Amino acid sequence: MPTKTISIIEDVYKELAMHKRSGESFSNELLRLIHKKGKISECAGLWSWMAPSDANAIEKAIEKRCRLSVAARREKHR
Repeated sequence: MPTKTISIIEDVYKELAMHKRSGESFSNELLRLIHKKGKISECAGLWSWMAPSDANAIEKAIEKRCRLSVAARREKHR
């Protein structure tokens, strides 16, 4: 598989190295981190202090951004 060389600052390298799993390449680590999905349970209660209208506005903005992101990815792979 072809490779590309990238430059990162030393602090970022140290963070990556610290989170890299045993036997995992940096490429595999980056793929794992890019595709990592959070658990909805980690967000439980975060918006409980907000007015329902504010929470709904945020939810609609997130949904719109997700639709735009999916459309952009589809366009990129054409």
